[in-house]
Amino acid sequence: MSILFQQARLLNPVDGIDAIGSIRVSEEGIIEKLSIGSNPLTPEAGERIIEMEGRILSPGLFDMHCHFREPGQEYKETLESGAAAAAAGGFTGVALMPNTRPVIDSPLGVAFIRHHAGGLPVDLEVIGAMTVESRGEGLAPFGKYASYGVTAVSDDGSAIQNSQIMRLAFEYASNFNLLVIQHCEDRSLTAGGVVNEGMYSTQLGLKGIPDISEAMMLARDLLLLRWLEEHKLHDPLQRPRYHAAHISTEASLNLIRQAKKDGLLVTCEVTPHHFTLCDEDMFNAEEKGNYIMKPPLSSARNREALLEALRDGTVDAIATDHAPHASHEKQCPPQEAAFGIIGLETSVGLTISQLVERNIISMQRAIELLSVNPRKIMNLQPISFKEGSVANFTLIDPLIEWKVTADKLHSKSINTPFIGKTLKGKAIGIYHKGRLQET
Repeated sequence: MSILFQQARLLNPVDGIDAIGSIRVSEEGIIEKLSIGSNPLTPEAGERIIEMEGRILSPGLFDMHCHFREPGQEYKETLESGAAAAAAGGFTGVALMPNTRPVIDSPLGVAFIRHHAGGLPVDLEVIGAMTVESRGEGLAPFGKYASYGVTAVSDDGSAIQNSQIMRLAFEYASNFNLLVIQHCEDRSLTAGGVVNEGMYSTQLGLKGIPDISEAMMLARDLLLLRWLEEHKLHDPLQRPRYHAAHISTEASLNLIRQAKKDGLLVTCEVTPHHFTLCDEDMFNAEEKGNYIMKPPLSSARNREALLEALRDGTVDAIATDHAPHASHEKQCPPQEAAFGIIGLETSVGLTISQLVERNIISMQRAIELLSVNPRKIMNLQPISFKEGSVANFTLIDPLIEWKVTADKLHSKSINTPFIGKTLKGKAIGIYHKGRLQET
């Protein structure tokens, strides 16, 4: 049966739409009728009516940085449980990082993910490893990736330390228009580190991670990009595209600002936990395991720099770095805890609570960061609200207040510091693949 989304706040930056309106979707999942204005569409016999009452209907959200752990660590998360968490969080698509066991460093791994993704409620895009087994030594088969529809490569969690390998990765990726995603970390500075280096790491007696380690690696990469543009590249259609993952420091943001001014094809993302928390929150927490992540929660000054970068447009995307871990990997001494937290189900709430409600960004900018820009960066098809287009929506109630509780999470893991926190704003459903899934 057809579905009528009646009197929603239609919010789609792709089409320049931010207005009250109604959309009718056919049984096949195609937008049949779009009406802008206060006059609702007349319901047809037998169709389902969803009274939106001014709540937001946006293009389906997309998270470009997730870990679903399958294959190899299904005790933490599976493709099925990760997709359930994504749908519950309002995401109709996610991009999966390749650091599974085994690493997704060949078309065989890509095919495995896609084979098991068909019946899931969300799209799973696969990011291929940049080097074989993500060891940073020999490049993975970028050309074969491209033939399988892969649009990005990364050794996430294991930044390429060798500058020659990174140079070759840029050159090889540019031949196939693949996005290079870097986890920026100079491991010679971070080895053995657990939390942000500073007063709190000293008081806790934990080895610190200096925040300059992120900018050091980013600066190396940007220097390589500039050099390649000036000396080695002759085809403007083969310029390397670079994306800095989960940026967390003011120094990194300043480098990215300058790179953009210089015309380099550079983008970056930030996570909700980095723009919400700082190392003082970790210090004051009773159980510290769920505050252990890479990059670590940084200083309050760096958090303020992230907020300013979100406000001024330096940041291109919000991504969760959804990283599930079993309880025993977090409920342990902090120096033994696994790095990372889950984030798909709290992303919308944190974005609205911490950014929109505090007038740091508008709701339209939030949708750009959570949906439009990630798809554009990943070179994926944009979502349009036009008659004849495929329907791909997220339904959002920006006013609802809700508490994060472990029993309501859909992920297989519950490693988040936001348990017990009250957030404002929540995804209340998605429409994708011809199906409405309400949360």
